[in-house]
Amino acid sequence: MREVSLSLETGKIVGLLGRNGSGKSTVLKILFGTLSAESIKLQLNEKEILPSEIIPNRYIAYVPQHSFLPLQLKVRDVIPIYLQGEKQQDAVFYDEEVAKLTNRKVKELSEGERKYVETVLIANGPHPFLMLDEPFSMLEPLQIERLRSFLLQQKDRKGILVTDHYYQDIMAISDRLHLLTNGMIALVENENDLRKFGYL
Repeated sequence: MREVSLSLETGKIVGLLGRNGSGKSTVLKILFGTLSAESIKLQLNEKEILPSEIIPNRYIAYVPQHSFLPLQLKVRDVIPIYLQGEKQQDAVFYDEEVAKLTNRKVKELSEGERKYVETVLIANGPHPFLMLDEPFSMLEPLQIERLRSFLLQQKDRKGILVTDHYYQDIMAISDRLHLLTNGMIALVENENDLRKFGYL
């Protein structure tokens, strides 16, 4: 990647599309502070911050592609590990999809079920910004619909950056859409733009 610039504000969902290998996951890891870049400038409320400040100050929550929950624990026992507040925990426990899974061990969940639980769990944290790497991957159609509705509710209190190959689901919830292509980032208005840039 040569130069990528993104802005994110509370009340907005920003979609980030790109072909495999274009750097979508890399961008998210750099913003989260778990991957270094040759040069990076981060600002929060017009104040410059360091990547090393992201995690300890809980500025951004990040749900990666790959599973991170303890496999041997039941879902109901995982929730208090990641969320301390009763209100936050209840929001996860009483989610219609999660409620069906609380008595099962994480290792017993399908990939789609696990991904849904992880997304709802991390999204209910106190972080003002949320990044999701392929949240719709492996979900069943009904789960996708519920997750889309959930994220639209979450944006009332968070800024959300989301990337996925399920581009139509990303387009359906995004207030602004970008495409990573040829090491650069382009603003996308519609599917015609995706065709123009060779994504479709």
